[in-house]
Amino acid sequence: MSGSHYLIMKNLFIVANWKSNKTGAETNHWFQEISNLNVQVSNKQIIVCPSFAGLEIAHGLIKEKQLPIKLGAQDISAFDEGSHTGEVNGKQIVEFGSYVIIGHSERRQSLGESQELLDKKVGMANKYKLSIIYCVQDENMPIPAGVSVIAYEPISAIGTDNPDSPENANEVARKIKQNFSNVKYILYGGSVNGENVSSFTSQSDIDGVLVGGKSLNPQDFAAIISNA
Repeated sequence: MSGSHYLIMKNLFIVANWKSNKTGAETNHWFQEISNLNVQVSNKQIIVCPSFAGLEIAHGLIKEKQLPIKLGAQDISAFDEGSHTGEVNGKQIVEFGSYVIIGHSERRQSLGESQELLDKKVGMANKYKLSIIYCVQDENMPIPAGVSVIAYEPISAIGTDNPDSPENANEVARKIKQNFSNVKYILYGGSVNGENVSSFTSQSDIDGVLVGGKSLNPQDFAAIISNA
């Protein structure tokens, strides 16, 4: 199989992580704009992860506009439904989304999420059949069983406009796939934009991107989708 044919046929994940951004009105505007842009998404799985507050709104807009977009949550409770004030559990998430991000470096750093806690979250996501996007910062971090999609996000590249080199990111992806037989897909995250996305998605062991800041503007995100 030639390299060019492989690149055409490779299915890519393009994931938007909005983090703690966007009101209901801003969410509505984003989806209106993205639908007007008519982006071609063949061989690409587009996943948008709004805040918990935006999941239901986004779900309704995707259905109304018949957009080829899936939804994910940015986190999941380690607890099931019950007396856990402030937590959002898997049963609540699966009503609107089919993906969940677990282990993002910002939560590991700012909220001190431990490996034990992350293992519990993975268990809850699997219980409710949510597809997990599990974040690691290098090839040496533990990856729980039951995870098939990994996002490699080096700390130095997140929100810094200083991305990892595509070659190094690909080498990390190769090592992760080699060391963890359950992992099928590796995404790269960290200062991804419309200009550099193809340099990552063209790598042999990188299967998509996790996009932060550049996913907030629909034109920027559309450029990433088109150029990937």
